[in-house]
Amino acid sequence: MKIIIKFGLLILISGFILSCRQSAKQSATGTQTGLQDSILKKNFEKVIDGKKVSLYYLNNKNGVEAAITNYGGRVVAIDVPDKSMKPVDVVLGYNSIDDYLNYPENFFGALIGRYGNRIANGRFTLDGKEYQLATNDGKNHLHGGIKGFDKRVWDAVQPNDSTLQLSYTSEDMEEGYPGLLKVNVTYTLTHNNALKIVYNAVTDKKTILNLTNHTYFNLGGEGSGNIYKEDMMINADYFTPIDSTLIPTGELRSVKGTPFDFTTPTPIGERIGADNLQIKYGKGYDHNFVLNRDTTKALNLAARVYDPGTGIVMKVYTDQPGIQFYSGNFLNGGDKGKNGKSHEYRTGFCLETQHFPDSPNHANFPSVVLNPGETYHSETIYQFSN
Repeated sequence: MKIIIKFGLLILISGFILSCRQSAKQSATGTQTGLQDSILKKNFEKVIDGKKVSLYYLNNKNGVEAAITNYGGRVVAIDVPDKSMKPVDVVLGYNSIDDYLNYPENFFGALIGRYGNRIANGRFTLDGKEYQLATNDGKNHLHGGIKGFDKRVWDAVQPNDSTLQLSYTSEDMEEGYPGLLKVNVTYTLTHNNALKIVYNAVTDKKTILNLTNHTYFNLGGEGSGNIYKEDMMINADYFTPIDSTLIPTGELRSVKGTPFDFTTPTPIGERIGADNLQIKYGKGYDHNFVLNRDTTKALNLAARVYDPGTGIVMKVYTDQPGIQFYSGNFLNGGDKGKNGKSHEYRTGFCLETQHFPDSPNHANFPSVVLNPGETYHSETIYQFSN
């Protein structure tokens, strides 16, 4: 009888300790629910183009969480702790796959390919042969065309709680691009609170390739207002000026003395309305920055953003030569985000690591040509702290 009583007490004590630990965790995060409770998997289960769409949750030992769908490889949410250890979703997005399909902003959180950013007149030449792509951004080609990688259903494998592996095979001449291209993208939520994205691809014909991710961030949290107060540092002494259609002129221009000098932390809103032709062309910031690179390092710090309200810091590391800073100039509030609030004008920013826009048409830009027998490889890290 004594043994039974002691065993029962042991169970009660163990349960109490476990409850205390859970309560402590809830207190530390400021919430009793995680992404699995707030963004439901069932709302992302759909068949598109004969393939199953779903939602995948990543987490690390610190309680940081991410949600990603294999429709377009989209980052749906990232919960990170603010300065008071309360979780903040720093990504703009939606609560269901139908919202991603029906709302006009098509690039939220998406993998972009085959070519991230713009190609002038949708034309480029390889080995003397001219290729014509869709002109889906005025007279120019944007983000892979009418049905780029952002609108494809990727095959997904989740080997563990912190990793998602996505793959997609792009057929020869899909969207006008030559070569059968096999692409693999791995998302990893690391234990130092970083979302790591690794891109790999091979082709059977000479082609061009420029892969990136189009996540919109707001370190104050989705629905918290505009991004003007967030301090931005971009590790770039030069940027690529654009014409009125947002195509680079080919010049590498110094940022010194311009609204594009983010070599020291500066609030995004401080010069976004400057009387500057480049600002007017971009309707704010929508420009490629030429990153300062230490060639002895695999990855370099590209940008750092800090929100004074939440205390959240995001650092971006990459092996790419450029980064597109886009200040959400075309967001117009014509939708409802995850928290029920609209994505209003300039309430999110993008930092898209990349090769330069329109590189195939500028011999002085780093090459984006991928040959058979070569492997395209790129890495980008978005690391969060408070």
